[in-house]
Parts: sequence; C-alpha cells; structure tokens
Amino acid sequence: MSKHYFFYDESEHSRKISYKTVSALNYYDNFIAMIVGWNDSKDDILQRYLVFETAYTDRKDRNGEIKSTMLSQKQFQYGFASLNKQNAQFVSDFLSLFDETNHVYFSVSSKIEYLVLQLFQGYNNNLLVDADLMKYSITKALVIYRPQEIIRCLYESPERFIEELKTFFQNRIDINKNHSDLKQTESKAFQDILLILEDISDPPVLDWDYHMPFDGFTKYLKEKNIHDYVLIIDKEGDPEKESKTLNTARSIGLENSYEADSTKYPGLRISDMLAGIISKLLKGLCDSLRYQSVEDGINKKVLDPKWFNLNEVQLNLYKKLYRLICEWQPAWYKSYAGIYSDDLVVFNALLNYMNHFESAEQIRSNITMQGEYFNAFACEQLARYFEVRKCKLPIEPVALFDQESFINDRGAKVFIDSKKQPFLQLTEGSQVFEVLSVGVDQRLTPTATILKNGNPECFQLPAELSEWATNMVGFAAMGMNLFPAKVVFTYLNGKYYADIL
Repeated sequence: MSKHYFFYDESEHSRKISYKTVSALNYYDNFIAMIVGWNDSKDDILQRYLVFETAYTDRKDRNGEIKSTMLSQKQFQYGFASLNKQNAQFVSDFLSLFDETNHVYFSVSSKIEYLVLQLFQGYNNNLLVDADLMKYSITKALVIYRPQEIIRCLYESPERFIEELKTFFQNRIDINKNHSDLKQTESKAFQDILLILEDISDPPVLDWDYHMPFDGFTKYLKEKNIHDYVLIIDKEGDPEKESKTLNTARSIGLENSYEADSTKYPGLRISDMLAGIISKLLKGLCDSLRYQSVEDGINKKVLDPKWFNLNEVQLNLYKKLYRLICEWQPAWYKSYAGIYSDDLVVFNALLNYMNHFESAEQIRSNITMQGEYFNAFACEQLARYFEVRKCKLPIEPVALFDQESFINDRGAKVFIDSKKQPFLQLTEGSQVFEVLSVGVDQRLTPTATILKNGNPECFQLPAELSEWATNMVGFAAMGMNLFPAKVVFTYLNGKYYADIL
C-alpha cells in the first residue's frame, strides 16, 4: 500500500485572542485549517505546481514563495465576481492543478464559539435543556451582531460578562417585539438562553485550543482507511522549538506529524494558497450578510447583485472549487466544524448554487433576483443543518461489511434488512444482558447491540419491545444516551418487558 503525504497550513489564525484582535475592522471569526494530500504514486501535482510557480514568478515574495496574502480581501468583496482579469486567471490556473486523486480536508472553527464553550463547559444536553442549541444560539448572536460591550467584557472585565450578556439578549427581545413576524424564532431562543444564564456566574477562561482541526482530520483518515501517512505542518515561530500546533497533532494520535519550512515543501505552499482562497470567500460572504449594527438586525440580509455579475472565467472558478470541495474524494469528514458552522453551510450552498448554472449569461439575465433566490436556497440548507443539530444521535458514517450489511458504531454487524437480523433468544423469566446500544429501523423493528463473550453482536428484539426501543432512541436524540448499561429482559405470561439496571 502506498504512503500518503499531507500538508497543513491555516488562515485567519489569531495566535492570541484579545479584545484588540476581536474588535479589529478586519477581524474574521473563523479560523480555517487546510490539509491537502496525495499518495506517493500520484504526486504529479507537485510538478504541475512548480510549472505554475514559474509562470507566476513575478508574484513571488522575498523568500521566493507565492503566498495567499498577495490576494487582497478586497478582491473577494463580492466573491469571485470581484476578481480582476489577472487574479481570476491566477486562481483558475491554481485550481486547475487539482484532480480527483487529490485529498482536501479543511476545518472552520469559530473563535467566539470556543469562548462560549468554555463558559458553558459544565452544561450538557438533557431532557429539559438542549445545551448544544443554546451554545449555538449564543455564538451566532455574538458573531452576527458583534455587540462591542460584550466583547469588551470578555477581555477587560469578565466578571460582568454574564450580566452584559443578559442585557444584550433582553434588549434584542424588546427590539424584536416590533418585528415578531421576522424575529419570532430568534426571540424564543433568546428567552430560553436568559433562563439558563440565571444559573451561571463563573467567567470564561480565554485560551485558544488547536484540537478541533486535527480531531476532524483523524476522522477523515479513518473514514478513508488511510493508515500509512505523513503530516507536514508549516513551521512558524521559534525554529528551535516544536510548536503548540505540532504538539496538539501528536497528542490526539497523529504521531507521524512533523514541521517543515514552506520554502522547501511545495505541498505547504499549495495548502496555504487553498486556505487563503477559501477563507477570503468565507469572509466575503460573512461581511456581506453580517449586520452592521445591532439596530440593523431587524433588516433582511441578501447578497448584493454584484455577487452574481460574473463572466465565464469567474463562474468556472466556482465550478472548479465545487468539484474540488463537493465532488472529488467525497467524505463525511472532508469539511469539519463546531456547533456553530453557518459560514461553512452558506459557503457550501454558494458553491452548489453557482454550479447549477450553465453559463454566466444565465445568471446575469435575472441578476436583480439572484440574491433573493440564493437567500432562499441558503436558508433551506441552514434549516436542514439546524434539524440535524437538534438530533443528538450519532450520524457518523458506518463501515460497509458486505452488500447487505454494515458495521455499526459499536462494532457489530447489522443487516440493512432488519428481518435478517438474528433474534435475541429470551427464555421464560428474566435475563440480564450488557446492552451497548438500542435502535429501531423505519418499520420500527427494535434491535439491540449486546456484548456476548466479549464481542458486540446485534440482535432483533421482540416486536412488543418496539415502543421501549423507540423511547430509548428518543432519549438519545435529546442528548441522554443511557447506554452502555445492563438491561433485564423479562418474558412473563406471554409478554415482554425491558428494564435498565
């Protein structure tokens, strides 16, 4: 089996999150980590990239590198439509380096969310409170409205943070009363948050964490069944010391990780450029859809028609990026985000929306309405994501065993047709089993994965236990996973019962 080489770089990274950082005019909330890779038998992208660098020698910096910083954010004010002819051709040539054999993984991490997670680290999902939804709503409000008095409190007087947060949400509820048709859902979420905030008093501790991008990448490697790999991380900071980034990668199991100088590794320069292009598109979207003030929050936000004033080259940039992000090397963990990932959802929506047009003329023919059409499409994607976030059941991909079965997250073989699942043999009286998980299929057929002789096995349960199994799944969907646990199955007078010990 060939070895895979991966290259890590990042964009919009705040080495230290401070009030000055967050309140800066060019601040962008998301930290983007990018990893590109290929197996050593298909590394011809390196040769293509060196030819690309030669063609654009005039864009190299004093170190002889072409960095993503040479593309200004202003060039992405209206997405690819803002690119001048020379930069559009540059980005087109760069994206043309990739093909379907290349791996691309990236994560989008909200810096504000990280602070919110620290504030509510003691709050978990239960039957009464969806803590994830609460954290999402708080993060989204702070990202969208960016209330400076609250951001300032985080850094200058954290002891007042909770009270300022309460005041902010109450003020938003009061403002929304005059626009209940547009802000009813938001106000309900803010009212629920106020109830929770009454029980919180400890201020958050501020310190950036690097785990999330690498956590997602380990899942990507597992999903792609890649075991023999090397991860090269762009070396920054003191050349004599190993960075926090490298130490974090190794601490979560990416042992084959090393740091290197980007001037010596073209793969790092490729990763830097792709990270820069995606982060600038993300930031352009965010700036266009973000409220400019708290008072602006009552207005509807749609993309300016200038986003859709595209020529054929610019439209093809979206199509190329669509293939790279959405089509080639498909994987559940190709992109990774935290609880708040609206920017990522809208970014993917933009790629899908632009890709369905056959020509730039087709877009421009109804350019005044494209913002409204895209807004409806993006809202639909966000609503789907919102529904997924409300369900706490694991939605990670499963490993196929053969054409008619798969391996579930407990390691047991499960038949796609539940009727083929072996029955759990229950004798008269009571029996105790170590149950790892419980499920139901679309026909409400109940199943249980049980530890037998040290091995996980999935069994079909009697139909009479369907309601019990459905309730167990319902608890898990609300964040209360009751398993693994010992369960007493009882067969008495022709009836079946199940009780968790």
